[in-house]
Amino acid sequence: MNLCPESTDLDFIYADTDEHANEIAELYSYTEEPEFFLQKSAFEFSMQLYGLPDKWTAMTDAQKEQAVFRLLDTIDVSVRSSRKPAVRAVLYLVQGCFGECSVLETQAQFTRANVFFLYKYGMFQAFVQLLNMEIENSSASTSALRKPAVCLSDSIDLRIILNVLYTFVEVMRVPMDTDNEDMKQVREVFQKEIALPLFGEDLLAHTLFNMVTRFCSGSAPHFPIKKILLLLWKTILVSLGGTEELKNLKSQYRAEANLPPVPDETIEVTKTMRAASPPASAADLIEAQQQRKNNRPFKRQSLVKQSSMDDSLAYQDLEGDRDTVQDDEMRYIEDHQTVEDEYRPPTPRPSSPLPNSLSDNANIIQNKGLPWVPKVRTKEIDNFLDHTRMKFVGFQLQNDQTSVAGLPLPIHEGLKVLKQHMYISLAEVQTKREDEISKLPLSKKEEYIPQTSVEILYHSILPSLPQYMIALLKILLAAAPTSKAKTESINIMADVLPEEMPMTVITSLKLGIDVNRHKEIIVKAISGIILLLLKHLKINHIYQFEYMSQQLMFANCIPLVLKFFNQNIMSYVGAKNTISVIDFPVCVIGEQPELTEETLEMGDQLPYCWRNLFSCINLLRLLNKLTKWKHSRIMMLVVFKSAPILKRALKVKHAMMQLYVLKLLKMQTKYLGRQWRKSNMKTMTAIYQKVRHRLNDDWAYGNDLDARPWDFQAEEFALQASINRFHNRRYDRSGTQYTDPEYQAVDNNVLSALGREIELTGDFKYHYESWVTREVFQLQTDWDQLLNSQYL
Repeated sequence: MNLCPESTDLDFIYADTDEHANEIAELYSYTEEPEFFLQKSAFEFSMQLYGLPDKWTAMTDAQKEQAVFRLLDTIDVSVRSSRKPAVRAVLYLVQGCFGECSVLETQAQFTRANVFFLYKYGMFQAFVQLLNMEIENSSASTSALRKPAVCLSDSIDLRIILNVLYTFVEVMRVPMDTDNEDMKQVREVFQKEIALPLFGEDLLAHTLFNMVTRFCSGSAPHFPIKKILLLLWKTILVSLGGTEELKNLKSQYRAEANLPPVPDETIEVTKTMRAASPPASAADLIEAQQQRKNNRPFKRQSLVKQSSMDDSLAYQDLEGDRDTVQDDEMRYIEDHQTVEDEYRPPTPRPSSPLPNSLSDNANIIQNKGLPWVPKVRTKEIDNFLDHTRMKFVGFQLQNDQTSVAGLPLPIHEGLKVLKQHMYISLAEVQTKREDEISKLPLSKKEEYIPQTSVEILYHSILPSLPQYMIALLKILLAAAPTSKAKTESINIMADVLPEEMPMTVITSLKLGIDVNRHKEIIVKAISGIILLLLKHLKINHIYQFEYMSQQLMFANCIPLVLKFFNQNIMSYVGAKNTISVIDFPVCVIGEQPELTEETLEMGDQLPYCWRNLFSCINLLRLLNKLTKWKHSRIMMLVVFKSAPILKRALKVKHAMMQLYVLKLLKMQTKYLGRQWRKSNMKTMTAIYQKVRHRLNDDWAYGNDLDARPWDFQAEEFALQASINRFHNRRYDRSGTQYTDPEYQAVDNNVLSALGREIELTGDFKYHYESWVTREVFQLQTDWDQLLNSQYL
């Protein structure tokens, strides 16, 4: 007997982005297909106008250089009609001169070579200037506002510019083995340049953020929002760095703070983990119930194994009774488990080594025991000592982790184990540093702020960061599959809907797929932007991360993400909204097949959609970052009834996605009540097996003090006050450090002190003579006393 495909893990490898070819293809909507050959015609027209060959591959290096200079001159022309053919010609070049290619590999090589060639002559900077000009084009905005429905033709100029910029950024982002030293240096220069303001203006990322807010405000409905978001995501990714850069920065900052390296990396560990068995569906439960009635008329009680997860599709109240559906589910899993056990090796005890015959299954459990190294926070050790000292000695010692006088020997051993697993995060070090600066502003003054790419970007977007987060979440809400079309919601389809609606069944199917694909790409880009910013800000400074997290929470990010997952997540992950035969550049190279229902379904046969699974994992990671160690936000998960929603997401058989779902369930189990924990023992077992252990975290029983329903608002208010102090000190007064005037140093320089303008009141001026007589002429001062050694 063979296992069904649903029982195998999804062969999905999480990365910063998808394959380069797919990232380029997702830039273009299927409705843009007729425009590709307009670029080719514009290039040939421009070259004939310049007296050059109309094929790029037929030109010499000198002719190519001449063509680029002529294109740059034409792009600078103020007349739009004269400028447009040159802009299209440049797009044709960065698209790899597809009209001169017979195979896809040649087109990819031409694209890379042309991007580096054009960048050398300043074409990227020229198009950034063009973008700024087009943003300020009031006539396009006015025309779009007058139309009842904005369509693809309203954004044609912006789309061409954004296509060129995105191709530049995406090509420069990806290193290739064939790159020579010059190309490697060009990539490094590009990464540094894109992280700095161009031409003394705003950062490119800042400009794109402003475009997003203008689009959401309704003042520029013609903006092609998908292309803007994709370019913004890749700009941040190139300028700040991806997973590898984050790993290196974290190691560097921890070393500078005299902290040991991180014991393990989540992404690396999850690659060796096996996904848990998916919960049984309602149909399976009903079928199993019928079989049980027919085959087993008598009732047999037995001990149920706990190696797979349970799931109740019907929502259970926190303290509700266990319903009959769950009893049927437990019986079904008991019967079904014997089949699964034939194909799964038994899980060894944590203290026993794996048998040699199971070497192929070593990825289930690393060597022996659990996959994660346990961690303990400093706060948890302090709480442990405070509790034990109060119990055995009768008093507490604040900030003392060494004194164990009066405590029994088992407490000594327990404290030793806790200290062995103590993990001090960068956030704790940075928070402690900020507290010291607040208490001692003179002696603990922050002398130097490294101007990293993250710091420059944060300083640039800080004044409008709340508006940026609200805009991103508005677009995410409009693109979510669970969202219903409303008249007041923003129109994110302006850059996908054609001028004339389709008249045939095939074109209607094509447009429907294009619309769904468009939404999926938007969700992918927004989830990538928010998560990438949060990860970089958390390493750069904890209060930058906390500020952005608070703004996301205030903008209802938590219920929005839960609403996103409140759907058939298996269908979303397995959606096939891609038409491979009309993806770029396949649609412009070689003989094109006729578009039929069969060709619409052609493509890869993977059981998942890469971008959708990527988006789901990103949104789960986002929820984890917003709620970790924040009891008020964890209570929001409970209030919005996230447990059944998250449990349905466990059906996706991918270890990394399941890990983040289980983390979210673990942090709220203490608030869900004893009945929920009793009814979901298999989920509790999965949490124990797959989530990192905090040695003092009483998550499974809810006896912790943190589980009591205190007023958690004070926690958010204290955090807000700390963030405000940090911003006032570091970013107020045009970026200079802020200190209380009482603590500022006195100016002892004679020239500057005497040259300072002091505004005198009218009353003082009127009584000036009396003041001089009293304070100067009548006051006798023996200045010779200053020379007396005994004076001081």
